[in-house]
Amino acid sequence: MSDRLTKIVTRGGDKGETSLADGTRLAKDDARIALIGDVDELNSWLGVVIAHGAEGVLSETLSHAQHDLFDLGGALSFPGAPMLSDAHVARLDAAATLLNENLPPLKEFILPGGAKEIAFCHVARTVCRRAERAMAAFHRSAPEAAHALQYLNRLSDILFIAARVEARRLGVDEVYWRKER
Repeated sequence: MSDRLTKIVTRGGDKGETSLADGTRLAKDDARIALIGDVDELNSWLGVVIAHGAEGVLSETLSHAQHDLFDLGGALSFPGAPMLSDAHVARLDAAATLLNENLPPLKEFILPGGAKEIAFCHVARTVCRRAERAMAAFHRSAPEAAHALQYLNRLSDILFIAARVEARRLGVDEVYWRKER
């Protein structure tokens, strides 16, 4: 692989702007740039979940998602570029079915907690929901983002399921919301 990044400190963003891959300069608080940041943050949280013990299908699913999110971030930096596909969404649907297979039916709302691995899944889920909200807004003016919006919706579901899978793996009781509190 050739050297892609020969200079990390460019000072190009010192005045509050950054460049898209096509050279377009945007303010760092532009909605597209914020969305790229949300996707990047989500990718980092998936790394945290993986690093804290996710195994098997869950680890594999989240690892694939990290690559997909990196691709999504790249596509967001090219205006008009296609963003993910039906196949990406279908892969998450299949993973959700597989991960849900051995879980007991959900009868109560679950609170984040019980163990750090579970809490990390829930943080990743909420970051994913933020990215999804930003993608929904972006999609209104960028129809090419339709699959990306579906993907983020499915990924947030996967992360909820992941918290349940992790509770089971760790032998930790899920923390249920109690209405009377």
